Amino acid sequence: MDKKDLYNLTDEELLVEKKKLKKTKVFYAAAIGFMVGILIFGFVSWMLLSEKRFGFLIPMLIPVIFIYRMLKAPNKNKDLEDVLKERKLD
Repeated sequence: MDKKDLYNLTDEELLVEKKKLKKTKVFYAAAIGFMVGILIFGFVSWMLLSEKRFGFLIPMLIPVIFIYRMLKAPNKNKDLEDVLKERKLD
């Protein structure tokens, strides 16, 4: 949503958007935790192998890429948070 669109929303609509934002943050946190768990499991499995081949670690780059994209993606919800703070709806 554009910042201009957010200014046109009522307080009730902003609160609905705030709930969606909270759900999104919880989902991202759970997804990142799940992928970190996959990385730890894969790394421990690799450490326990008798033959340590680095080809085993290549598929482990996929969760690393997803985690990086979730953490470093531009914060699309920053405008919503700014509008909520301006209207004191925190």
